[in-house]
Amino acid sequence: MAKTIAQFRTESASEIESEKPLYAQVNNERREFTKAEYDQAIEDRAQYKLDEQDNGYARARLEAYGGWNAQLDKLWHDIDSSKLDKTGEWYKAVKKVKDDNPKPS
Repeated sequence: MAKTIAQFRTESASEIESEKPLYAQVNNERREFTKAEYDQAIEDRAQYKLDEQDNGYARARLEAYGGWNAQLDKLWHDIDSSKLDKTGEWYKAVKKVKDDNPKPS
């Protein structure tokens, strides 16, 4: 089940709390985060987690598909072999990527 931004904020707050102290480098001096910086770190982490939940599959698919030239080559070979259907290598490769990286429901 998908988490809400509120759930990710709670989770992120707990993680940040366990990582304290966090530091910033300002004017060549190291100092601990301010309250506002801790709050921003929690929000940034929560937003990242939400984005990964909602869109991570798409980034994983893009990486797994490989380059467009390799896909076109597979398509060309499938057409040349009269396999422009579910038996073709291009279809099987794309199906595997989609199966390995399902879209969240």
